[in-house]
Amino acid sequence: MIKAICFDLDGLYFTNKGKKAFHQVLVDLSRDESKVIYVLYKSPEMLDFVTNKMSEQQFWDFVRNYLKISLSDIEFRNLWVKEYEVDSKIKKLIRKLKADGYIICTCSNNNIARVEALQNKFKFLQDFDVTVFSYKTGFVKPQREMFKVLIEKCGLPAKEIIYSDDNPDRIKGASELGINTFVYKDQVQFVEELIRLGVKL
Repeated sequence: MIKAICFDLDGLYFTNKGKKAFHQVLVDLSRDESKVIYVLYKSPEMLDFVTNKMSEQQFWDFVRNYLKISLSDIEFRNLWVKEYEVDSKIKKLIRKLKADGYIICTCSNNNIARVEALQNKFKFLQDFDVTVFSYKTGFVKPQREMFKVLIEKCGLPAKEIIYSDDNPDRIKGASELGINTFVYKDQVQFVEELIRLGVKL
């Protein structure tokens, strides 16, 4: 029986609008999209930032130097979350699931700067009973260790947990541990999958 449902943040709890907007701002400022893609998604510096091996100041120093952008740390933070928005339908679904007794979780590759900025703006952490962030664990999805923390914090067998992500590459570790997984496509499919797995909606 399913007892816990884990939500990804970008592309599920939050719409993709904010992530795309920050990407575009950096492209407009730097005039080099290939460098922005490297900084945000491929650089070892970003990996170090989301696993807390690099401080926020060190990361923004790297960004300033690599992209030749002269913004302050706080300006970068504010721009990162400026266009973020919570998906109201997902928020409503979360509240219903919580009222029905399900444990609501999030498991996210994330850094402390963005989490704090989003929390200041949306107070979103109150929607989750269990939070697992890479900057706290030192691991990232799809590593098994990340999902082991999720299992431990839920206090449940893996088979009683559902995890969905819009990035198919990031669910492997969860699947290997026995967590129920599927790739998020849209809200209708998401609800259908929850029902298929035994969630009462």
